[in-house]
Amino acid sequence: MIESLLVANRGEIARRIIRTARRLGVRTVAVYSEADADLPFVREADEAVCVGPANPAQSYRNAEAILAAAKSTGAQAIHPGYGFLSENADFARTVEANGLVWVGPDADAITAMGDKINARNLMAAAGVPVAPGTTDPAADVDAALAAAATIGFPVMVKAAAGGGGMGMAVATDEATLRTEYDKVRAFAERMFGDGSVLIERYFPRVRHVEVQILGLADGRVVALGERECSVQRRNQKLVEESPSPAVSPELRERLLAAAVRAGEAVNYRNAGTVECLLDPTTGEFFFLEMNTRLQVEHPVTELVHGVDLVEEQLRVAAGLAPTFDPDALSTRGHAIELRINAEDPKRFLPGPGAVTAWTEPTGDGVRVDSGYALGTTVTPFYDSLMAKLIVFGADRAEAIERARAAVAGFEITGPKCNLPFFAELFDNPEFLGGDYDTGIVGRMRAKK
Repeated sequence: MIESLLVANRGEIARRIIRTARRLGVRTVAVYSEADADLPFVREADEAVCVGPANPAQSYRNAEAILAAAKSTGAQAIHPGYGFLSENADFARTVEANGLVWVGPDADAITAMGDKINARNLMAAAGVPVAPGTTDPAADVDAALAAAATIGFPVMVKAAAGGGGMGMAVATDEATLRTEYDKVRAFAERMFGDGSVLIERYFPRVRHVEVQILGLADGRVVALGERECSVQRRNQKLVEESPSPAVSPELRERLLAAAVRAGEAVNYRNAGTVECLLDPTTGEFFFLEMNTRLQVEHPVTELVHGVDLVEEQLRVAAGLAPTFDPDALSTRGHAIELRINAEDPKRFLPGPGAVTAWTEPTGDGVRVDSGYALGTTVTPFYDSLMAKLIVFGADRAEAIERARAAVAGFEITGPKCNLPFFAELFDNPEFLGGDYDTGIVGRMRAKK
């Protein structure tokens, strides 16, 4: 097993990785920005190094500073968490070139799946279903219009290098496509340094379902079930659950087999997620993208499979066999994760601030992965995620009841908080019945 690990991230995911490393006897090094000096993950690591000011480009995305911290502390490996440098192929190569272990897929897999057009083409060649769309970037608005004429309106206009729900827009006709193409292209150039745009079929009613895969040290790729991620605002997830209430045993078999083929197509090692769109009317699913890292929502998979995915990541990186039998994977019960964000529960606009009260819920089947605590401050420099509330039950009904009680027992004051939204969701007939799609939040807000 790896003996010392630098965690190149912050907040709840840094704290969560440190927790598993400590259990395994692995020495941990935290890196932090000046704005995060008082957060729990900094004091919980065995050693901590400040890598720069609040601006992520000067701290958490500062590859040179992070590598210097690893060398000065004698860290053997680097775990990037999610976001920041986690899907940066150049950083992964640099880590390994410096004699360190990269806890993630190799740089070639990151590169192959990082461009949405290239990834679509690779998946199509591997027999993974892909939605109708362009096989090359739409070089200009005329090319986008020609593609839309073939696909049929409405279409999704997407940044080829985008991720996290950013750089996407729906065009319902020629006029809106002209407008949205220019907007997406400009946004992509500004945010990702790559203005390539693809055009895909848009599904007015669709579910977002993803599969957790793990590429093992021996070369095999296994799938650890699916997660339902359709409760979203601005194309970004708020709630995830596993198993998906929309997936039948027959569909699950096809979905998981396709995800394994996707991983095998790029010789995938370590943890990754194959994201798909599911048409609830026809039961068809289509490849959306692959996240070549650990997902925010990985805890729901951990609870229904009884595994620690961070431990499995470390074992793969060290060339060790998994803790479970890959030929005897099974699930139990139902898990739900809620993203507790520093944002108002109506319009979901960020609202940072000092934490003046913080009481986490407890009880059977309740887990909280938090990045903050009483006396800390949620700053405007980073993602608004404060904590993840994860609940487990024998079935979906029990998981929802435990989630409802846990939301009522979670007290956060100071920053704005979206906890009231979840209380509202657990009274929503559409969610309770399990027959919901990515438009559920919009419909809930339209009623207000």
